[in-house]
Amino acid sequence: MKVKDIMTNHVSAGNTNSTINEIATTMKELNVGCVPICDNQNNLVGIVTDRDLVVRGLSDGLQASENVNKVMSKELIYITPDSHAHEAARLMAQNQIRRLPVVENGKLVGVVSIGDLAVRNIYVDDAGKALSDISLPSRPMM
Repeated sequence: MKVKDIMTNHVSAGNTNSTINEIATTMKELNVGCVPICDNQNNLVGIVTDRDLVVRGLSDGLQASENVNKVMSKELIYITPDSHAHEAARLMAQNQIRRLPVVENGKLVGVVSIGDLAVRNIYVDDAGKALSDISLPSRPMM
């Protein structure tokens, strides 16, 4: 099965002029844990997760009115819609991420999540392995 068969197609994205508060509000309204950030041509330039808001925003004392580029991840891991779902699971596990933007010709076309893999019976093992790897501490816990 290909990524395009399991991804979420209708993705709300922020733009490079968005504020931290606008992105947080979008997450709340849509009940999602990440918002991709695109430029004016819908090219993916970053992604903000709920964890980014806390770790790079709140804990660093940023104000809600500040630009989203202060908290967004700019080193992007993404996949193409024609990639196999197994590759999506591998990338998530390898990079310890739960959500993967889907990009075609530089443009955001969707997002695939660990949940998208888990609800497909044939990918339950892949999702479980990815989640297990994602959940490993990235550094020793104190």
